[in-house]
Amino acid sequence: MTSERPFEYGLRVAKNKAQAAAAGLSSGIVVAADTIVIDPLADDKAILGKPSDRLEAAMMLRRLRGRIHQVYTALAVIDAGCGFMLTDSCLTDVPMRNYTDEEIMAYIDTGDPLDKAGAYAIQHKGFHPVESLEGCFANVMGLPLCHLNRTLIKMGIYPATHLPTACQSRLKYACPVYGQILGKEGNSDLELSPGS
Repeated sequence: MTSERPFEYGLRVAKNKAQAAAAGLSSGIVVAADTIVIDPLADDKAILGKPSDRLEAAMMLRRLRGRIHQVYTALAVIDAGCGFMLTDSCLTDVPMRNYTDEEIMAYIDTGDPLDKAGAYAIQHKGFHPVESLEGCFANVMGLPLCHLNRTLIKMGIYPATHLPTACQSRLKYACPVYGQILGKEGNSDLELSPGS
């Protein structure tokens, strides 16, 4: 386990992914992200990675049950032609519902939790682990699109699709935070600190 603080760890991994993907490219934009699940009540602010087996998945899901934890995604966007990189990050509080041990085991039987940080996917249609989210749903899935949108715009890249609208439509989620992230009515010109 790393001695780095969770935010430092996630940002380092996202940067490393972007640089590795950009290596050898003469042009193009590379987007990389790293998402971690943090138990803020643990003394060490423990990072819950992907479970190694069914037993660890069950332990993680029991640990998160009925509690709020955090999901942190670090983004790194690099211009492969010149090496210029910008980073951003998103932190979302995630309230888990008080699911049963039977629900945990049925979910583990699907195999889904074994390749997920924290042993769950918020979007899983059968398990529905999250009680009532009031933050960035896309972040909990692993790619906060509004944060990516504002980072691309800072690099002079203007997405052809209005990402907040596309995200909410696709996820069927009325996002309560996209305006805070992008500014009034999704205007990406507003400067906000990472982690908003």
